[in-house]
Amino acid sequence: MTDTSPAASPVADDEPMTPTAAAAPDQEAMTDPAEAAVSRETSSGKTEGGDLETEGEIAADYLEGLLDIADLDGDIDMDVENDRATVSLVGGDLSVLVGDEGRVLDALQELTRLAVLRETGQRSRLMLDVDGFRAARRATLTELGREAAETAATTGEPVRLEPMNPFERKVVHDAVAAAGLRSESEGEEPRRFVVVLPV
Repeated sequence: MTDTSPAASPVADDEPMTPTAAAAPDQEAMTDPAEAAVSRETSSGKTEGGDLETEGEIAADYLEGLLDIADLDGDIDMDVENDRATVSLVGGDLSVLVGDEGRVLDALQELTRLAVLRETGQRSRLMLDVDGFRAARRATLTELGREAAETAATTGEPVRLEPMNPFERKVVHDAVAAAGLRSESEGEEPRRFVVVLPV
């Protein structure tokens, strides 16, 4: 799909990926460029805001309260992946917490990060998933990135994709880099999109 948004230089939320850069998990997309600097992890598995497991516990407590208020059934799984806390809500009918194209999930993730910020005083890069929505979306976008890279390599023309949020653009950038090509983001939020460049 094409997009006619005005071009703009990529910003820190989703810098163009190269095959080398794609291997760095701490360059995950962020909505605020300042967040990347504030929440940069160390090799000890801790962020400047504290232990990642503590972030997960704070998030789990917040989400448990939310499920009680909304009278929704669900289990909460916590983990640490790629040097970031991850929390997943599973079980029951939780589709209301995902919303159209994941918009409710995105908002809920930001609220959960704010709950962590309130308790720790530091920004969080915590990733929230509900009923495997993000995992499924990641698989779809990875395939989309591979197909776009193949098209760009075959035709020799740039391939412009539909507008995506920072998380989605980061997944596509990584897939394109894994295919050996380069990509960049253009346009302004919320119509910012990925352009896959030929060799």
